[in-house]
Amino acid sequence: MEKNKLQMVPTRDGFGRGVVELGKTDERVVVLSADLTDSTRAGWFKKELPERFFAFGVSEQDMFGVASGFALAGKIPYACTFGVFATGRVWDQIRVSIAYMNLNVKIIGTHGGISVGEDGATHQALEEITLMRVLPNMTVIVPADAVEAKKATIEAAKHNGPVYIRLGRSEVPVITKESDRFEIGKANVLKEGNDLAIFACGMMVYYALEASEILSKEGIKARVINLHTPKPIDADTVKKAAIETKAIVTVEEHTLSGGFGSAISEIVSQNCPVPMKMIGINDRFGESGSQEELLKKFNLETKDIVKAAKEVLKVKK
Repeated sequence: MEKNKLQMVPTRDGFGRGVVELGKTDERVVVLSADLTDSTRAGWFKKELPERFFAFGVSEQDMFGVASGFALAGKIPYACTFGVFATGRVWDQIRVSIAYMNLNVKIIGTHGGISVGEDGATHQALEEITLMRVLPNMTVIVPADAVEAKKATIEAAKHNGPVYIRLGRSEVPVITKESDRFEIGKANVLKEGNDLAIFACGMMVYYALEASEILSKEGIKARVINLHTPKPIDADTVKKAAIETKAIVTVEEHTLSGGFGSAISEIVSQNCPVPMKMIGINDRFGESGSQEELLKKFNLETKDIVKAAKEVLKVKK
């Protein structure tokens, strides 16, 4: 699966296309933007359906308060800004005005992870999965590519309750197809194998697949699972993988503290304990640099997944 042979599209583009398609078929859909209209791709909706687009400037708390009001009035609001602002700056508003009331607000956080690159630590959201998954009633989705991001955007409207969708700025390989199943809360097994299981979300799914191909050349059969919904987590698929492979690697472009890997380990440790290795960002902020430089510095490259897989297999044996 060579990257240069795959289409490269940011996951935020999938949201932009999905919300326009959705808006044209469902008059309840409205889009709210906090200053970053073009960057979040909310501008695509503004161009097509300007009467249902609302801009708030640098006033995220106000935006989420209004989103709550729209939801109470029967609308389906999609509130968009960078992930670092969509979760950290407005966590109290989300907790009390949206999650506590179980309102039908869709929160779109773009520019997640270190792949934002040169924007640096202040704009690199590394904690959103943790912050959002601890909230009761909240659903958390991390699409693997733009095709899946579009599906997640459309499916979120069918889900009654708050949803957080984590999206990226950088171009990532398109590895899923329009015909592939996407169901909130149900993981997709992309490659079979019984030596170990590699769980990944977001842009790291591609690297997990790449690592599995390298491992297969050494006779190691890795099961690759795109767990695009960290909450509600697909516990059945997690337990099945643990029981059948007896070794797990988790991969995320996110902090290891309470994030994607932690969600999986909570299931494994209480039901079917097996050796695990968790790849992610270890208790630190991001920094400026190109995507390639930062993936290398933070040990999130394909070779790091291969290394973790071999280490967990040693413990398994």
